[in-house]
Amino acid sequence: MAAPAPGLISVFSSPQELGASLAQLVAQRAECCLAGARARFALGLSGGSLVSMLARELPAAVAPAAPATFARWTLGFCDERLVPFEHAESTYGLYRAQLLSRLPIPEGQVITINPSLPVEEAAEDYAKKLREAFQGDSLPVFDLLILGIGPDGHTCSLFPDHPLLQEKEKIVAPISDSPKPPPQRVTLTLPVLNAARTVIFVATGEGKAAVLKRILEGHEENPLPAALVQPHTGKLCWFLDEAAAHLLTVPFEKHSTL
Repeated sequence: MAAPAPGLISVFSSPQELGASLAQLVAQRAECCLAGARARFALGLSGGSLVSMLARELPAAVAPAAPATFARWTLGFCDERLVPFEHAESTYGLYRAQLLSRLPIPEGQVITINPSLPVEEAAEDYAKKLREAFQGDSLPVFDLLILGIGPDGHTCSLFPDHPLLQEKEKIVAPISDSPKPPPQRVTLTLPVLNAARTVIFVATGEGKAAVLKRILEGHEENPLPAALVQPHTGKLCWFLDEAAAHLLTVPFEKHSTL
């Protein structure tokens, strides 16, 4: 099968430089969207190392914006672990502690799961909240989704060979058998990922190099989950550091602030 277009690949000399550029891109996208006809900015965040990266860089990047503009931000999460927000595995809990306390986004504009519900009900509840936040859209259309990628090629809580990769109807799906603990999670589905206006994959470290080569250069009959993210009309970008990109032979843009 023909390989899909890999998108724009940007390689940075260090995770620190990548993080600074990512934060600037978020700030620029927010400013552009808020000045547009819809006058709102919908951002979807992933967990893992992205939490500390954005906590370090984003507050300064968006500081020039008028505080009142943050009332027109909508913040969601690309997946979430079904644990209390105080738990160390809670993506929202980590963002709340490290980042959201330093951004003036009203609490009502941050869309979270209800971790006290059973996983199927938690997924339905989160989908309902998203539909309310994205009224007028047939399915939620995020202005910017920031995704991570696992060494196995998973993104969000969409894992290789999992039935959820075939989900076409639900915008949010429960998963009870995640191969990566904790097993119970709630995740956005591929239809929502592929409806986004911009998707950025962020990957750092040598441990991601082999899977990135498979995704960006492979012609696999059974593509890995991250390779199935191909926005229909939106833009796809990859932000990598040198260690993660060192096996690539496809063209990429090298960035350095030095």
